[in-house]
Amino acid sequence: MNTFILLKILATLMVPPASLAVGVVLWLAIRLMGWRRLAATVLGLSIFQTLVLSFPPVSGMLVGLLESKARALTAGNPSCCYEAIVVLGGGIAPASPPHTTEPELTEGSDRIWQAARLYRAGAAPKIIVSGGSFIEQQGGPATTEAEAMRRFLLDLGVPNEAIVSEGKALNTIENIANVRDIVKGGRVAIITSAYHVPRAAKLASKGGLDFAMFGVDWSPPDAAMPWWDRWLPSVAALNFSNRALRELVALSFDRRGERLAQ
Repeated sequence: MNTFILLKILATLMVPPASLAVGVVLWLAIRLMGWRRLAATVLGLSIFQTLVLSFPPVSGMLVGLLESKARALTAGNPSCCYEAIVVLGGGIAPASPPHTTEPELTEGSDRIWQAARLYRAGAAPKIIVSGGSFIEQQGGPATTEAEAMRRFLLDLGVPNEAIVSEGKALNTIENIANVRDIVKGGRVAIITSAYHVPRAAKLASKGGLDFAMFGVDWSPPDAAMPWWDRWLPSVAALNFSNRALRELVALSFDRRGERLAQ
């Protein structure tokens, strides 16, 4: 098992619902060993974590920490002129024939739409779509995320000759390293979701890219949501909390990006 897979598993296990499942398993195991008070504490903490992260004010605070950094990084960036527009993976799920024959848009698909808009506005003469497929690299039938993005851009009116596909990267570190090899020092506009902008910018700086960040998928203001969406626990809030926690932990403690500076 490589480091990438291990970290993905650990990141999943540290937040609900996986962390709640782990807590239940530990509760049962500790109870069987006769340590009932410790078992109750472990289970209680697991339930408490799930409930807290499900509250919109908590998810809003966590996401807000990232988006405040993102606003500072994206403010005032010029809309031209770049050698290329770079779309980081995470906006589309590639097809996996014969089970699924078409790509599927995800919450981050605004990344691709924004790339098409910047291209049509003359920001750069080409778009680099960066994203591989773990299944394909293991010999499966799935197409790459880069190929899925390319087809979506074609549907959005971007000409095929303006699209450069980088279909090997499995994470942001590899996105940056592979794009660096393509642009050879040229200035690029990097598009990713707002919560991901701080980490992507940190890695791009480590990699020595000449870049400007463009964020999409910003959280809506409280005034745009009904009061129950702002205060009542929800699966959506839990999802936002989990996403933000992973980014904050990676931003603070993940040192794998140091190799980009080598």
